[in-house]
Amino acid sequence: MIEVCRVGKKFQSTTRGVTAALRDMSLTVEDGEFVCLVGPSGCGKTTLLNLIGGLERPDDGEVRVHGKRVRGPGPDRGVMFQDAALFPWLSVAENVKFGMKELRVGRDEREARAKKYLDLVKMSGFARAWVHELSGGMKQRVALARALAPRPRLVLLDEPFSAMDRELRRDFIADVRAYVDEARVPLIHVTHHRNEARALADRVVLIDGGRITASGGVDELLPASRDLLDDSLRIHTRE
Repeated sequence: MIEVCRVGKKFQSTTRGVTAALRDMSLTVEDGEFVCLVGPSGCGKTTLLNLIGGLERPDDGEVRVHGKRVRGPGPDRGVMFQDAALFPWLSVAENVKFGMKELRVGRDEREARAKKYLDLVKMSGFARAWVHELSGGMKQRVALARALAPRPRLVLLDEPFSAMDRELRRDFIADVRAYVDEARVPLIHVTHHRNEARALADRVVLIDGGRITASGGVDELLPASRDLLDDSLRIHTRE
């Protein structure tokens, strides 16, 4: 379980001085629950994700994962960044295996997991390719495989499908949903696309100005729109 307890975070800006990115924020995510953070750019979604992932430290309050206070990054948290953040000096397969570096897993197991998750994201044919040879969407798929390969106790995704076309995005939404259902891990997904949130989430958390403004069911907070993609995604993931 993830517990965000009255967290606050400020940043120093050369032009605006000290600004509050998060204000007195509290949130709980249960095992096996898929939560989407939805809000405009700059509202604090990614900052919250970074605090949970241990990439930033809160100025106030604390974050606990499975009862332990988060003090830094760790292999128990699978994090996927919006820009993929792959290592250009490693092949696709080596990038995926790098995510397991801190685990006590043998070479054969690392190879098997890299193959399994590259198969999952439909990138097994590019295992030996270099990062510069990949499109933006392909890089995101490799980053997703790297995040899942360590079999983390929680998964954090920051705009994971932004560089994928509509059809591929639909397939990957189904794959990610299936992973959460099977592994029974909490997952937090940052997005500003309402259709992704409607397709994926068990619960939606709306954020604005560094505060949670609402938390509840998908149909309650994100009523259906005229965008047919909402329905096509939901057929694949929530039927």
